Amino acid sequence: MEQTTPQQPTGNQSGSAGSEPSHSTLGAYVTGGAEFTRDTNYIEDRITRDGRVGDDGQPGWKAEPGRYRLIAARACPWANRTVIVRRLLGLEDAISLGQPGPTHDSRSWTFDLDPGGVDPVLGMERIQDAYFRRFPDYPRGITVPAMVEIATGKVVTNNFPQITLDFSSEWKEFQREGAPDLYPEHLREEIDTVNKRVFTEVNNGVYRCGFAGSQDAYDAAYDRLFTALDWLEERLTHQRFLVGDTITEADVRLFTTLARFDAVYHGHFKCNRTKLSEMPALWGYARDLFQTPGFGDTTDFVQIKKHYYIVHKDINPTGIVPKGPDLSGWLTEHGRESLGGRPFGDGTPPGPVHSGEEVTAGHGATA
Repeated sequence: MEQTTPQQPTGNQSGSAGSEPSHSTLGAYVTGGAEFTRDTNYIEDRITRDGRVGDDGQPGWKAEPGRYRLIAARACPWANRTVIVRRLLGLEDAISLGQPGPTHDSRSWTFDLDPGGVDPVLGMERIQDAYFRRFPDYPRGITVPAMVEIATGKVVTNNFPQITLDFSSEWKEFQREGAPDLYPEHLREEIDTVNKRVFTEVNNGVYRCGFAGSQDAYDAAYDRLFTALDWLEERLTHQRFLVGDTITEADVRLFTTLARFDAVYHGHFKCNRTKLSEMPALWGYARDLFQTPGFGDTTDFVQIKKHYYIVHKDINPTGIVPKGPDLSGWLTEHGRESLGGRPFGDGTPPGPVHSGEEVTAGHGATA
């Protein structure tokens, strides 16, 4: 959902489909006098068990191991979700992973971390290439995460909320033994309700604060954000996880915002009433998840800070990346076991991170 920097349309690109609005100046994310409004129009194709055409009439693609590559920048919270779910479900052997670097130019995310600056599987320098192979006149933002068909190099979908739900439901045949049920049938209505509020008020709420174009827009966004965080603080005081007694899709969606809160959103986006580390239940909850395989071991704080502080030029024109905050707290005891719950339900934790997918040494939390 993170898209390239806003710019005057370059080639075939214009408009916005990601986390950031479109403007005429490279590095400008704020529209003066306006409230930040997210464009949520995505490529809605789905990858399904049998490749069927969905009820909504959108074309389907069949779930087949080795056919698709997930492109997900570690810096992006929306992409981080897909990496977490892929790991929790053990889909690494079925769906390969390409990871752009934390910064990008006006055209798109680039594979600058790979040798020669080229994705070793797709042979591309930019994720933009996959969009244009599918849609030569693609009019919207070039966003991650994206699922790309390897054989054709064409983007299949960038509809990030559906990607993770389909990992849970449509890729079951290729999940690891002991994979948890992150979207259990009997809890889906409650998960969907919680997800909706978390998305509008928290996941997107921090961006409404950071990209507010007026004092009134910022004040309103700030109040909405902390009203929702207070609701979550109360909810998580009495239960270990957001919905039910196991980790679900709802926890994954909240975690990636919480992981970035003190490092980025508190200062950079002016979400500074309270730090995450000053909200006891949310801080304990976030640490509980961080210390669970699949969460902390996919979180790269260095890339996270580089993305926000370097890319958002109008918010941080110097491009200086802060050294803090101290990350050692992420590994302290959280005591959340006292609330009960079974993180993986009847399943088991995932094994070690696959070779080549580890967070760079020094980029995570250290004791």
